[in-house]
Amino acid sequence: MAINKSTAFELEAQTLAEFAKAIAHPARIEILKVLAEKNSCICGEIVEVMPLSQSTVSQHLKALKKAGIVQGEVEGVRSCYCINWKNLNKALSAFDTYFGKIRKISNCC
Repeated sequence: MAINKSTAFELEAQTLAEFAKAIAHPARIEILKVLAEKNSCICGEIVEVMPLSQSTVSQHLKALKKAGIVQGEVEGVRSCYCINWKNLNKALSAFDTYFGKIRKISNCC
């Protein structure tokens, strides 16, 4: 049985990895793009512009929501989603800070 050693890394690295994992699919990047353009969106509208089924889009939205990047409400048979800008900006800033530190100490070609 494999042992998960992610806890051996700094909390900052673990948090960044979780964010990266949440957006590590082209469909999720496109979903974020659609949500950013519309500023809020009903899931059906996302499905209309994606080459994916309703259930697949819903799975991707679920992953983004679990990561806190997207927030949404279920209103009867419709689900309305939008980007959680506070969390997204926080994650992007953390990436920039983390890799900024690395960039400063690197003297590789």
